[in-house]
Amino acid sequence: MSVSVLVDTGPLIALFNTRDKHHEWAIEVFKALRPPLYTCDAVLAEAMFLLRSDLRSVHFLTGLLERNILISDFAVQEQAGSIRKLMSKYADTPMGFADASLVRMSELRSDCSVWTMDSDFLVYRRNGRARIPMISPN
Repeated sequence: MSVSVLVDTGPLIALFNTRDKHHEWAIEVFKALRPPLYTCDAVLAEAMFLLRSDLRSVHFLTGLLERNILISDFAVQEQAGSIRKLMSKYADTPMGFADASLVRMSELRSDCSVWTMDSDFLVYRRNGRARIPMISPN
């Protein structure tokens, strides 16, 4: 059984932005990962917003979705209560909607790692106390 990878916004931006300090790292990690990779609509919305001035990157990102290399299959409506509880628990961080969605996804997929550059994932816990396995540059 292979481990699922949940993708955060930061690595998507680094993958496409050649000026990002983690660009080369993101490319190397992306090449080493086994598709499909999973994300949520909140991450995609953040990434599309941040990449909006680079139409080529937007097209590449949507191409990953079209080819099922990147899959957004998180049912946010069904998980709204859990997301609200996570955002309340980590209000002092503060936890954004995309991070809460990824933490909840990690609770639903015990066999996963989160590909992120966000150090808040060192603080977040799934199922109350469990560390979230991460793929990060640090």
